[in-house]
Amino acid sequence: MALDLFAGIAVRDLQDALRWYERLFGRPADLVAGTEAVWDLAENRSMFLEERPRAGGSVSVVFVDDLDERVAGIAARGIEPVEWLSFGDGMREAVFRDPDGNELRLGTAAG
Repeated sequence: MALDLFAGIAVRDLQDALRWYERLFGRPADLVAGTEAVWDLAENRSMFLEERPRAGGSVSVVFVDDLDERVAGIAARGIEPVEWLSFGDGMREAVFRDPDGNELRLGTAAG
């Protein structure tokens, strides 16, 4: 069975959110149409922003192989994690919070 993912995050102001997420991902959205913006993260796996009056409070986790390298790149673009989480099995997560209060966590199973 193929695995596809199209995960959404509600934001109050798409233009403000675009600036923040472009710094987080290190590149512009792959598609901006109307009140939505989409980033392709991997084959058949995308994350989108959607402008909505009620926004904030979502939590998404994206697993990466090179967590420390990615966090360093994001920090170089002016965004620092608000928190680091460590789990007993060696998994770690860097927690980022956008201006609407949505959390995007980057995680890895490698310690």
